[in-house]
Amino acid sequence: MQRAKLFTLLLWLVALSLGAWTLAQLPLAEISNSISSLSTMQWIFWLGLNGMIILVLGLRWQLLNIALGAPIGLLRLLAIRQAGQAVSFITPGPQFGGEPLQVYWLYKYGLPLPKALLSLGLDRFFELWINFSVLLLAVLLLLTGIGDNSGDNNTTSTIGDWQTALVPLLIFLGLMFSLAWMLIKQPQWINNRLERIAARWQHNHRLNNINQHWQSLGDDLRIALRTQKTRFLLAILLSLLGWAVLLGELYLILRFVGIEADLHSFLIILVAMRMALLLPMPGGVGTIEASVLWSFHALNLPASAALGLIALMRVRDAIVLIIGLACLRASNSTNAQTKVIRES
Repeated sequence: MQRAKLFTLLLWLVALSLGAWTLAQLPLAEISNSISSLSTMQWIFWLGLNGMIILVLGLRWQLLNIALGAPIGLLRLLAIRQAGQAVSFITPGPQFGGEPLQVYWLYKYGLPLPKALLSLGLDRFFELWINFSVLLLAVLLLLTGIGDNSGDNNTTSTIGDWQTALVPLLIFLGLMFSLAWMLIKQPQWINNRLERIAARWQHNHRLNNINQHWQSLGDDLRIALRTQKTRFLLAILLSLLGWAVLLGELYLILRFVGIEADLHSFLIILVAMRMALLLPMPGGVGTIEASVLWSFHALNLPASAALGLIALMRVRDAIVLIIGLACLRASNSTNAQTKVIRES
């Protein structure tokens, strides 16, 4: 028990240290200028868009849970999601990190372990699949020169260099499509291969339990894919809606800093920022800033606007991080109370 408490304390110290380091990187002077330039209505609309993104993604996760026959309240799922996102934000690689805790909380809230793993796995699969699909589409649009009316050879040459990024994107997206096709069309093939792999350890009690969990997970997935196609389609539509709102939020921030970007310029800024998030830095600290400054320089946009954009994005990230840490604390408190009640 003492070791568990010490380990928990150590995790919190590391998390708070990373959080403080992240906040220390913010351009405080530009943040002050950007905040003071926004009206109350602009604040409300901007924060409302971010809240809508969180709500849409939470609804998608709830829909997937319902498809698996494991419904959980939306507010509880939102708290779990934001708590996990906070952990992911302050760990290397902002796309991952909080998943083990999310599975743990789902399990504590009553989901069997296979359903908890499948629920989170499907949500992350949908997110990655849509994210990389949109990113690939944006890169393809840039490479075809759609919306490029500038005639700037330097910019065209810079975008042409992104052909090197197109190959890994195509490979990754091809793997994601292949996995999706196999899950939908050939689930039994996957299950048979897993059973063959596990057959040599079938006499081991612990490994046999793992095999049973995989069997249960595969059964749940096959049933959901066969009977819940409408809900999976709605989950895809919610993912696309979330991306549409996210693009609208980026366009709004650009307007806040005085940039009326055309389609080509907007895609350059978007792709540069999304590429930066793929690098293993907590919260994209440093990489996001470099990507914004690079893209603004390539487009001959003012550096002051780039700093304003960075400042506003980091203010948003700080607000979301604080909310996530509050959800993390609340989730830990709820689990502790549940444990005390069970023990008593």
